Amino acid sequence: MNYRDIITIEPDKRGGKPCIRGMRITVYDVLEYLASGMTEAEILEDFPYLTHDDISACLAFAADREKSLLFA
Repeated sequence: MNYRDIITIEPDKRGGKPCIRGMRITVYDVLEYLASGMTEAEILEDFPYLTHDDISACLAFAADREKSLLFA
């Protein structure tokens, strides 16, 4: 799974924030749910249009972004 196939950035959607598959849910939203203690199963139950790969893509995107900040 390549997160670049799932995470989209559109200037006119959610202010250009990284979103999942062109939907209005952002990477930040998913990361915030995970950080608050929600499990992947809980997120998928609350948002049935999301998939395991969507959540994995959010984590991969965040890791890649963090890595790029370290080596900038």
